[in-house]
Amino acid sequence: MPHDAHAKGSKERAWPLFRSLASWSLPADLMAGLTLAAIAIPEQMATARLGGFAPQIGFFAFMAGSLGFALLGGNRFLSCGADSTITPIFAGGLAALAATGSPDYQGLAIALALMVGVMMMAGGAFRLGGIANLLSVPVMVGFLAGISVHIIVSQLPGVLGLPSPSGPTLDRVGVLAAEIGRSNPFTLCIGFGVLAVVFISERISAKIPGALIGLVAATLATIALGLESRGVNVVGSVPGTLPRPTFPDLAPELWVRLVPLAFVITVVVMVQTAATTRSFPSDPDKPADVDRDFLGAGAGSVLSGLFGAFPVNASPPRTGIVAETGGQSQLAGLAAAAIVLALLAFGTGLLQHVPDAALGGILLFVAMRIIRVKQIATIYRQSPSEFLLIVATAALIIVLPIQQGAFLGIVLSLLHGIWSTTRAKLVEFERVPGTTIWWPAHPHIEGERINGVAVIGLQAPLSFLNAPGFRSDVTKVLGTATPQLLVLEASGMVEIDFTAAQILLDVFKACGEQGVTVALARLESVRAQDAFERFRLFDALPRENVFHSVDEAVRKLAKDDHKFTPSS
Repeated sequence: MPHDAHAKGSKERAWPLFRSLASWSLPADLMAGLTLAAIAIPEQMATARLGGFAPQIGFFAFMAGSLGFALLGGNRFLSCGADSTITPIFAGGLAALAATGSPDYQGLAIALALMVGVMMMAGGAFRLGGIANLLSVPVMVGFLAGISVHIIVSQLPGVLGLPSPSGPTLDRVGVLAAEIGRSNPFTLCIGFGVLAVVFISERISAKIPGALIGLVAATLATIALGLESRGVNVVGSVPGTLPRPTFPDLAPELWVRLVPLAFVITVVVMVQTAATTRSFPSDPDKPADVDRDFLGAGAGSVLSGLFGAFPVNASPPRTGIVAETGGQSQLAGLAAAAIVLALLAFGTGLLQHVPDAALGGILLFVAMRIIRVKQIATIYRQSPSEFLLIVATAALIIVLPIQQGAFLGIVLSLLHGIWSTTRAKLVEFERVPGTTIWWPAHPHIEGERINGVAVIGLQAPLSFLNAPGFRSDVTKVLGTATPQLLVLEASGMVEIDFTAAQILLDVFKACGEQGVTVALARLESVRAQDAFERFRLFDALPRENVFHSVDEAVRKLAKDDHKFTPSS
């Protein structure tokens, strides 16, 4: 083993915990941590309010997420904490079980954080990174669009200075539209002013802490102009309490009722964590260790629950800030958490005059940012059918209670995957003239065939979903082409399940009864090779009829001396 590879392997083994600190650089990480704190402080306050929690609970979540991920995660840049993507989902689910802001609501949130954390850590420990693929891109885009509508509708009353209406989302939109003429002009100016500051700052550079600038400016204006007396609501007293170990005292049936919500939140966190760690890899030359980062995000949620907060999630924007400002390790996240801790211990008096509308303006910007307009337009142009998935998912999230809509969004994504698999059809192959290459037949590409030889393939995993259709298509080929040799080009069959194996056995036996020789070419997938062994498919297909290429199979087994005819 080369010396540098050995050193790298030893270094990795030496960091079973805090592996993400292995490349730390004190000056660079402290500067990145300072910038991260400036971005995170207003954002975490706003996200906590979005979920119905006091601002300091958002700080608890950020500190827990940063510490937990640094402890067990692998990515050097990833920032974990309170996140506006999952907050509306669990807030809606918890509100169905307890009054928002009540002690029972807080206890349920703590229990949910613990459950999500355990599920995430189990996913990492058992290397279930593939779960992150449960949401297809169109479904995820529609999901985020629906979440953004919920955020906008929930924050507009605070930005407009109006009472917050209750009921379904569409009903609340109608009430707000009817009451918009009664908006408080001072509140409105603060909310949209902060939104403008954040938007402009982001356009200039993501490194500019626009949210903090807007929050400070709005707070100073509220104090200087006495706007509290003019109907501008403020955060009020923020207790300078520090997180302390806590555990919810819930009845067993409430834990059980939280399981579906915990599963939905876990899937969303897995998807976002995987996307974040792949977008900002620790080492561009190595694949992202998604499973390790599931452990880190899970540890963050467990600590968040023990700190008395709610589930946490990876944040792509904050992670980007750490990477862009020169952060070298999770020391940047720990430095930001230390700054937040210092604010909690000594500076909560600075937060009591922060206008609610300023936090609302920040969340309006977050809602606008998570709507992927360019991606929606691209999918609309390139795949209209998948654009309908965006619309359907967004509609489910908006119209239904949000936790139910999120669950149905996951189901819709799975159904889309199943539908795509069942659409796989048998493909007939032809030889490219003048070569030994066999290629799928195409009406606009000239190809050649051999009399008495049929070359077929399925360019998808062969499973219970498409195996019956495969058998039907093979039967049609045998009936119309009446071949003497049937070559199955298996390069696309990367997986074969039990049901599909039984159908393959039936096909092989039917061919034998009709006097048709069967050959197998390009069985490249290790899993498919293993399936042939496990399901004893070689009992029906002689091993000498397995070849590395179609051309080899045809040369060895065809009986008409390769008389090619152009395809019609």
